[in-house]
Amino acid sequence: MALKKVAMIGVPMDLGGGLRGVDMGPSAIRIAGIGRRIEELGREFEDRGNVPVLRPETRDPRNPRARFVGTIAHSCERLRRRVERILDDGAFPLVVGGDHSIACGTVAGISSWHARRKKKIGLIWFDAHADMNTPETSPTGNVHGMPLACVLGHGPEELLKLAASVPMVDPGHAVLIGIRSVDPGEREIVRESGIQVYSMREIDILGMDRVMREAIDIVTKGTAGFHLSFDMDGCDPAVAPGVGTPVSGGVTHREAHLLLEHAAESKKLLGLELTEINPILDHRNMTAELAVEFVLSGLGKRIV
Repeated sequence: MALKKVAMIGVPMDLGGGLRGVDMGPSAIRIAGIGRRIEELGREFEDRGNVPVLRPETRDPRNPRARFVGTIAHSCERLRRRVERILDDGAFPLVVGGDHSIACGTVAGISSWHARRKKKIGLIWFDAHADMNTPETSPTGNVHGMPLACVLGHGPEELLKLAASVPMVDPGHAVLIGIRSVDPGEREIVRESGIQVYSMREIDILGMDRVMREAIDIVTKGTAGFHLSFDMDGCDPAVAPGVGTPVSGGVTHREAHLLLEHAAESKKLLGLELTEINPILDHRNMTAELAVEFVLSGLGKRIV
């Protein structure tokens, strides 16, 4: 990983949530100097622009149980192809959203690319929410509450069929970290899925160091490596106020950095994704600037 060019894709998606603003996340990250900061780290950087995404006001939600799912799947299909091209070029994919529904496209791209080489991937999903609703359990019909379920093989068919196989990731190779808000209907899905969960309770008891050591063991055993899907709302709102769906009681600034430092030190990180940055709710772009610092830690930046 250390020698690879970093290629960034923006996905200005806000179709998956019920609050406008996260579509500006890629712009906020660019304004925060993502390209310059990565180059200062000694890495080559290429900004490959944005995946086109339609605005919600121009579309009919159609299915109230999975709002805008067809349009989301269309953009995720385009994202999948772009991620695969980055991997074909020998570069490291950095995907910036946008709401967390974009992960269906990112994970589909990375898992499909490795599947063609007869390899599986692991997944670390960092989030305040479980993101394991289905259209049958979701209280809102918002697809940004469903992407992890889709990646693990449950949910709308339009999203399940994005990858070369279903599930995109074996639940035994997936870890969910940081949750503290789980809808009643999805709780049973989480329990039955086979995914390893480290809620904020486990982080409080075990510490982030042990959590990440155990998580990396799980996601790298028998895989080519792992993708890290990092929802900024996994951090406490005092740390990252500009997010789509803030929930109090999240990880601290240093705990989040430690998570990403462990990911970099594993030398098994296949891709990195940051989602749910909402500049409308932010203070002077501080959440986007923090996200840039997190990216640098994930790419190997050290304190000394």
